[in-house]
Amino acid sequence: MLKLRLYTARLFEGNGKYRTLGRALDVFLISLILINVVAIVLESEHNLAKQYHHEFLFIELFSVAIFSIEYLLRLWSCVDKTTHQESLVSNTKIRFKYFFSPLALIDLIAILPTILMFFINVDLRFLRVIRLFRIFKLTRYSRAMQLLLQSFREESSSLLAAFFIMFVVLIIASCGIYLIEHDIQPEKFGSIPSAMWWAMVTLTTVGYGDVVPVTPLGRLFGGVITLISMGMVAIPTGLLASSFSEQLRKRRLSFMDAVHECIADGHLTPQQQEHLENLRYKLGLSKQEANKVIHTELNHRNRNLYCRHCGHRQD
Repeated sequence: MLKLRLYTARLFEGNGKYRTLGRALDVFLISLILINVVAIVLESEHNLAKQYHHEFLFIELFSVAIFSIEYLLRLWSCVDKTTHQESLVSNTKIRFKYFFSPLALIDLIAILPTILMFFINVDLRFLRVIRLFRIFKLTRYSRAMQLLLQSFREESSSLLAAFFIMFVVLIIASCGIYLIEHDIQPEKFGSIPSAMWWAMVTLTTVGYGDVVPVTPLGRLFGGVITLISMGMVAIPTGLLASSFSEQLRKRRLSFMDAVHECIADGHLTPQQQEHLENLRYKLGLSKQEANKVIHTELNHRNRNLYCRHCGHRQD
């Protein structure tokens, strides 16, 4: 049983000799998630839902069965993950921690609505929307999404500060337009909460045009808020873009350090190549990019081994 649990953990990690099977499993699960999303979207069409009711039901039940098995196996085998090999924490605590991890909660949300449907009456439209959350399961397999989530985590304090400033500007804009326009357009700017809709669409530079100031002072104020909003919206975007770029740089640097350590003796053994391949896959780097780093490090080391003047090997 312990060997089976270890095999399951390594299969989900997809490292070493389990890499081919692990990637095949990932492709199968990704395909099943995408089929689910397409089926749920098509099922919202009444005619299609009625005509292909049995097909949609089969896809749902089959998917829930597979996702449930995956969830239980991940929960069971998480104690044998590589990161927990030398951990002194008990298996119960490891499973408890995994149970409340974001990816585990996403896996649970993917199966819970359908299971609850058999026990309680649920609005089918609400259930359909909740089932669409299965698309977030792709986060486990998407390196780009993982980079984005890491960027959110590292820039959380800066983003909160930026959104706080935007909230302050939103209040100021709502109060200002309320004071200017509430006598002229009481049905649209009769209260500050009503004016917040205009402030929101203006600050986000959407500008639906359903609520607009009509007085000269109101239009001037709206123009100032629009100009301010352009800079406000750019702040979170710039933070995320720079953080995303920094995450990519860190991953490349991490791989470069690993390559530099592996080629200390001048060549790569099969075990080292396997280690670098696993690291490349984990970091989400392309093979072309990884090979370029390896060749660059090898050339740099060879240049340092030989004298540039006489060509003899340096000790």
